[in-house]
Amino acid sequence: MAVALAEASAYAETVIDSIDDPFSASDPPASTVQTGDRPTPATHANVINNPTLGRFELTVGDHTAFLAYEQSPESLTLVHTEVPVPLRGHHLGEALVKSALDHAKQEHLRIVAVCPFVRAYLRRHPSRG
Repeated sequence: MAVALAEASAYAETVIDSIDDPFSASDPPASTVQTGDRPTPATHANVINNPTLGRFELTVGDHTAFLAYEQSPESLTLVHTEVPVPLRGHHLGEALVKSALDHAKQEHLRIVAVCPFVRAYLRRHPSRG
């Protein structure tokens, strides 16, 4: 039993030492553009308004993320945002929403947020609404 306690104590000291020794700033971060694991972050400059399909689109490789909308002379109703699974986590949905909001502002349209993602974005960024 004394041997087991001594081993556990030594292990605990090793774990504490490794926590206190952070990675060097020169170590490349994981899952970044530098390592090639993630696509380049999208900006809303990459978003295309496709009025024929009634959606804002952002294509990366073979995948297209989109924000479907319905436009009237007075309003822009943001209906549904969809980002393909391989593109999730790269803020493409935010880029789509920003482009839609910019379009509405430019055209003097009232925003009607039906899409839960758009509604959450507007709650997080009230100045954009």
